[in-house]
Amino acid sequence: MNTNKTPATKAAADSQLIARAQQGDEGAFAALFEAHKRRVYSLCLRMTGNTAEAEDLAQEAFLQLFRKISTFRGESAFSTWLHRLAVNVVLMHLRKKGLQQISLDETDNSQDEPVKRDYGSDDRRLTGSVDRIGLQNAIADLPPGYRTVFVLHDVEGYEHNEIAEIMKCSVGNSKSQLHKARMKLRERLRLDRGLKSADEPLPAGEPVEES
Repeated sequence: MNTNKTPATKAAADSQLIARAQQGDEGAFAALFEAHKRRVYSLCLRMTGNTAEAEDLAQEAFLQLFRKISTFRGESAFSTWLHRLAVNVVLMHLRKKGLQQISLDETDNSQDEPVKRDYGSDDRRLTGSVDRIGLQNAIADLPPGYRTVFVLHDVEGYEHNEIAEIMKCSVGNSKSQLHKARMKLRERLRLDRGLKSADEPLPAGEPVEES
């Protein structure tokens, strides 16, 4: 007998847990924590690049969830709502540390090749063709502003208008930071792999999977 839950069954189970947690059922809240803790921690780790900070921020996100779960109205998926909450917790932390917003008009003085500023397009040389661990390390080394936008857009799937709202910046600023993040990642990965030509595509490898 197949015991795997379908998405509809899982959503129904989550809805029951949420309703019980909103009524103060600690067991239901613990079940939600177990169901979502890994991805919340993963999000915090990608945004901070620091395991100790990620652990603290994931805990803070669930403390915020405990306080605010009564405000969840089901207007979006619970996981989406929780991830927005976690993103806000991390951004508050980064702002306290002095997260710098990168101006859309900032001059890029790197020695990279001239780049067509096609902000909304997929970077096929970057996504799906690089070593997973190498990419994770490269993401962790990005400046906080670049890393945050890259994680939100290319990993978590947020649209630029959503990122602009979350980060309190313009859509253009979000697109600019994503573009520069991708360029820095490509440069770092080229150096790691010993590639000499900026036009040479990254070697094929295993697709980057979300943990």
